[in-house]
Amino acid sequence: MLFNRFKAAIAAGALALGLASVAQAEGPLRIGVEGAYPPFSWKEADGTLTGFDIDIAKALCENMGRECELVEQDWDGIIPALLAKKYDAIVASMSITEERKKRVDFTGKYYNTPAKFVAPKNAGFEATAEGLEGKTVGVQRGTIHQCYMEKAFPDVELKLYGTQEEVFLDLAAGRVDVQISDSIQSLEGFLTKPEGKDFAFLGDDQFDLECHGEGAGIAVRKGEDDLRLAFDKAIKAIRDDGTYARINAKYFDFDIFGAGS
Repeated sequence: MLFNRFKAAIAAGALALGLASVAQAEGPLRIGVEGAYPPFSWKEADGTLTGFDIDIAKALCENMGRECELVEQDWDGIIPALLAKKYDAIVASMSITEERKKRVDFTGKYYNTPAKFVAPKNAGFEATAEGLEGKTVGVQRGTIHQCYMEKAFPDVELKLYGTQEEVFLDLAAGRVDVQISDSIQSLEGFLTKPEGKDFAFLGDDQFDLECHGEGAGIAVRKGEDDLRLAFDKAIKAIRDDGTYARINAKYFDFDIFGAGS
């Protein structure tokens, strides 16, 4: 009798441990976000994170049946923090490039928009190597836009910034002559704002596959295929059930999933 009770206690303990292990495995999904890249992510006055990336991250977590824990991280350290296991995935408008694939694995794209220059209206120069000669171009450090400028315009002077908001502030103040960034981010985050009223897009869409990649994807640590595939499945699911379209319409008047493809 005593032995049977002992066995039952052992079994109950094992079951409890098993359930705890499952609960831990299905605990909060920690998502790395930037929080300084409107309209994709920014912070409200009360500190609340919002934006397209934030809503997409929450929708994906919900579809996957996981609680979403947002972890704010400066862009410069966003991949190192993933590798250090500060969070489980990055949802921060990160373009899928071959260089980044050396460090992390990506889902398929969840949106794709082109890059463009922004300069004062009637700037008097063109978006060419000759036109930008002697000009200072503002660029967010560590982005695909820095890669593109260094490759396509190697002789143009660059001024690098920690956030895109800082780039726009210096452009408005005249401390740089022109800037390059995601076209939708420039439109929604600057050109439609009072401080952007005297500025406009300069030239055509800018694209280089090596630098700009295949669109924005979700980054996970290398080898975490189950999580990557779960995100891919969730991206398709929210596209199919209308969730993506509702989030898209909240921020944009066209479907950015395929823009610039």
